Amino acid sequence: MDVEIVGPIEHAETFASGREIREIARLNRIYGRGRWRKRKGIAHVRLRNGEIRRAELHWYEASGIGQLEFKIKRFLD
Repeated sequence: MDVEIVGPIEHAETFASGREIREIARLNRIYGRGRWRKRKGIAHVRLRNGEIRRAELHWYEASGIGQLEFKIKRFLD
């Protein structure tokens, strides 16, 4: 699902890092080696149909590489 984040991500927290991430080999191969973390937070997102909803997001992040592969896990409204 394509996600456009509208506004800041709130309540961001890390829930997995390094070897705890199942996808670590794929992330290193595609984006480069880094200190990878899997994070979650809450933000308003704009869907393809233009609707704006509040959702829980999960994504991967590494310093020097950035935030990648955002996924909507559930809608909160």
